[in-house]
Amino acid sequence: MTPARTAVLVVSYGSSEMVADNLRRTALPEGTLVVVVDNYTTDEERAAARALADREGWELVTPDRNLGFGAGMNAAARRAADSDAAAYVLLNPDAYLEGDGVARLAETVIADPDCVVAPLVVRPDGGHFSSEMELDLDSGSMRRIRDGRRYADSAMWLSGACFAISRAMWERLGGFDDDYFLYWEDVDLSVRAARAGAVLRVDDGVRAVHSAGGTQTDETRSAGKSPVYYFYNVRNRLVFAAQHLDARGQRRWARRAVPAAWEILMRGGRRQLLHPARTIVPAVRGTMSGLAYLRGSRRAARKRS
Repeated sequence: MTPARTAVLVVSYGSSEMVADNLRRTALPEGTLVVVVDNYTTDEERAAARALADREGWELVTPDRNLGFGAGMNAAARRAADSDAAAYVLLNPDAYLEGDGVARLAETVIADPDCVVAPLVVRPDGGHFSSEMELDLDSGSMRRIRDGRRYADSAMWLSGACFAISRAMWERLGGFDDDYFLYWEDVDLSVRAARAGAVLRVDDGVRAVHSAGGTQTDETRSAGKSPVYYFYNVRNRLVFAAQHLDARGQRRWARRAVPAAWEILMRGGRRQLLHPARTIVPAVRGTMSGLAYLRGSRRAARKRS
């Protein structure tokens, strides 16, 4: 019997060289389809992405704008669906899988299409980045699940830095929700997958190395995350609340919007606050955008009822 085909899906934004380097480090089983979405940045980057795809034998998807991560992955999956791939392995442009990681993750979801599986994701220095994560549905806080300890009302989620999902489960879920654009789409997908009957798990025997600084930090500053990171992490916390919580839970998360935004800002340290236009301002804008989304969802719900 011919083994089921695997598709590795990557979304790039001005990072074709990083993608090429990390895919070279990742062992791809024979016959693996690689689909790279080049979210538009410049004509020069688009040309570089085309040249790499031609040389490496990638399928290249070339939107004329930046679709974001979720919609970009959806575009990659649509291209993969034109093939006979039964398993999708999603991989960040700034990450690679060690050893036979692609094969092991793909084999898991091919054997059990209702399973969504992630590797242990570590930083280049070996430190923990993500494994089994959970979201406190009471407050919106996140943490790693350790020793079986859980929040009283929690949802498990797997990082979008790398995970595998069967084509059947992906299509059942409809892929990522485009409303998130960047960040929290993996939390949303995990919650929807669990509600659809999927089993979420981490294979600790597979490791992905994720250089999070490659896409999250502000390269022009010595410390802190990027303005995009702050805006969408702050905003999308409230988008998630609008989509998954009842009215009481939404109000609770809305009341915590400002302290939650501050906690997100503090992930980059205090020194960065010397540059408020790149830190505080996007966090404030993200809070306002998220609250507006929340209000809009409530109005829509009232009209439907």
